[in-house]
Amino acid sequence: MSDADKRKLLSVLSHGAIFLSATFLSVGLPIAILFLSEDPVVKGNARESLNFHLNLYLYGIIFGLLTLVLIGFPLLFILLAISWILPIMAIVKVLSDPTLIYRYPFIFRLV
Repeated sequence: MSDADKRKLLSVLSHGAIFLSATFLSVGLPIAILFLSEDPVVKGNARESLNFHLNLYLYGIIFGLLTLVLIGFPLLFILLAISWILPIMAIVKVLSDPTLIYRYPFIFRLV
């Protein structure tokens, strides 16, 4: 496997981890890739995916609490759509340009 193919695979796995499950287990794959890979592009994509996961959890908690006052339901549906659309966009971008570190819009970068 060439370095470009390996880079594509690991970057796609980082961004696609969100689809593995809705639990905290899906965050383990980008963490493992972040620590095991030495490729700076792969590390950047894993870090960005990890930040996206953390933002989804944070917004999920906030919007979940807002359901108590009945304004959180539409926000949860929007969050669900975003949690599918943005990773798909990231995967497409990374596959089309393996040198790209995909940056998710509108997230806080904590890692």
